Parts: sequence; structure tokens; C-alpha cells
Amino acid sequence: MNDNNINIVLKEINEIAKDLPLVNIMEVCGTHTMSIGKNGIRQILPKNINLISGPGCPVCVTSISDIDNVIKLAQDKNNYIFSFGDMLKVPGSISSLYKERSEGSNVKICYSPADAFDFAQNNPSKTVIFAAIGFETTAPLTAALIKKAHEINLKNFFIYNMHKIVPPALKFLLDSKNGDNINAFLCPGHVCAVIGSKPLNFISEVYKKPAVVSGFNADDILISILMILKQLKNNEPKTEIQYTRVVKEDGNLTAINYINEVFDICDSIWRGVGNIKESGLILKEKFKKFDAKIIFSLDDKYIKDPKYCSCGDVLKGLKKPFECKLFAKKCTPENPVGPCMVSSEGTCAAYFKYERH
Repeated sequence: MNDNNINIVLKEINEIAKDLPLVNIMEVCGTHTMSIGKNGIRQILPKNINLISGPGCPVCVTSISDIDNVIKLAQDKNNYIFSFGDMLKVPGSISSLYKERSEGSNVKICYSPADAFDFAQNNPSKTVIFAAIGFETTAPLTAALIKKAHEINLKNFFIYNMHKIVPPALKFLLDSKNGDNINAFLCPGHVCAVIGSKPLNFISEVYKKPAVVSGFNADDILISILMILKQLKNNEPKTEIQYTRVVKEDGNLTAINYINEVFDICDSIWRGVGNIKESGLILKEKFKKFDAKIIFSLDDKYIKDPKYCSCGDVLKGLKKPFECKLFAKKCTPENPVGPCMVSSEGTCAAYFKYERH
């Protein structure tokens, strides 16, 4: 979209917004958060259109207990831990994967779980553990590799499973005390490319709030906001797809089938949010031999977030990062206190990079 067309969209947004009260639109994808900051979208919108961030970053919502368990696995020099780069600096209760790596642990950055799988195949004497993190976007590939490992009886490959699913988290937020303050959702394009838009229909059908699945360019986001405002103006809440070039109502059935074949649904702890029913994925019984949590007898423990860290409130849309006492002071990307400052999709990292001034 050229600048002229963007100005037309902005003009229409301003025209509709004049007749609306304060509108809180929650984006539930870290890529949206980064794009909003990078393109200055918050600053060009009418003052009564307020964009707030939700739990859209899988690194940010990973529990401290899970981080500690992966660190414990890394501390055993016989293990080879494969992790996405964003995970390395996320602080656990006493350490981080980055620190363990600097002290000699076998922690390797990977760009795909296939890297860990291939390493395990090529090094049968080494114990290889993939830190399996992500929403529905990354779960299908993890599932495909687990299925393949089962088929070839790969004995030295495991996953520490931290996969979560998004729709239950949105329902949890809508049922929370702050639920009434969320007027609409800018829904995640990457997740919906897998699951489709239908699993989010409950937002408009049950809670009577607009939901638009958006792409990630500035024009995608502005058009999606306009679609939301039109719904509010007409009092016709719907679940719509702006990102039609990628997202379909039914999603990617092949990817969905992989998830359903390998995983069951379970409750899951979301850091800063709490226990959300049926929001996690757990390996089915036939695949539990690949579950590092079981094989290495690791327990879940509730661990509080660091004192004064507001990541939990940021993830629930209750605070903006600059309202945290630690933001850009004690907590920076070089010395993060909470996970929202670590991840490349974290809300605090986005504000620090693009909006702290």
C-alpha cells in the first residue's frame, strides 16, 4: 500500500473514531507488537484508540519453573541442549542458558527443531534435548519430528515440551477482571495460518467483541484496526480475516493433524498470568519416551516473578512497559530482569527499542 492509500485509511479511522469512546484493542502476537512500535502506529492513531499488548510471545509466557528445568538439563555436561536464540537470556530463578553456555554447558542455538533432530541422528552416543517452545505455529514441526523419531526408533532425541495454544488464553483474559476493558482483538496471523480463524469465533459470538486476524505490515495493521472500528460503529462484532493471503477459516489441516496425532491438550502455566485450563500441549502416551520432563524426572514448581517486575501485568494488558519501575533502568535488553525484555517479540523489548522516548 502506498502512502496515499495509508492516508486514506487513516482518514477513515479518524472519522469513525470521533464517534467512539475509548477503544482498547489488544494485539496477541509479538510480531504485531514489534511492527506497531517500528512503524509508529500508536502515535498516528486517534487518542481514543489504545493499543495494548497481550500474551503473544511464547518466550515471555514460559514459566520460570520450565526455564529452571531446562537449565538443570544443561548443567549436566552429558546433555546437548538445542534452543531458539530468544530463550538463552531469559532469566530463571538463579541462572540462564546463556550463563550456563558461558560456563561450558553444551547449549546450542538452533533455527529449527530439525537441527536438533539431525544432530541426534548423526551423534547416536550423545543425549540431545530440544527446548520445544512456541504456540500452534511451531508445534506442527515438533510433532512431525517426534513422529519421525518414533518411526525410526531414535533413542537419544528428547524434547522439553513447553508448547502452548492461544485461544484458551484469550478466553482466560476475557473472563478475568480486566476482560470488560478489552474491547477488541487484533488476532495473530502466524497462529491462525495453522489453526484458521474458526477457533477464535467465540470472541465475537460469545463475548460480542470484534476480532480481526491481521497481517504484519503497517498497512495490514491499520486496515485491521479500521475493520475493528467499523464493527464497533455498527455494533456488529465478527471474527474476520484481514490476512486473507495466508489465513483461511479452516487453517492448515495437515499441520493441525500433526498436532492432534502427537499431542493431547493439558492445563498450562503462563508466566505472569497463571494456570490456564486446556492451554497447553502434552505428548500422547505412545510418545512419552521422548518427553525429557519424564525421562529425567523433572518437577514443576511455582516460582514468583522477580520483585518489581511488571511482565505479568504487561502480558495481561494491565500496564504499558514504561509503567514498570524497572523498565529501561535496572531492566534492559543487555541486563533483562523479566522475559518481556529478552525476546525479540517481547513487549518491553519493543517499547525499549522503538517507544521509550
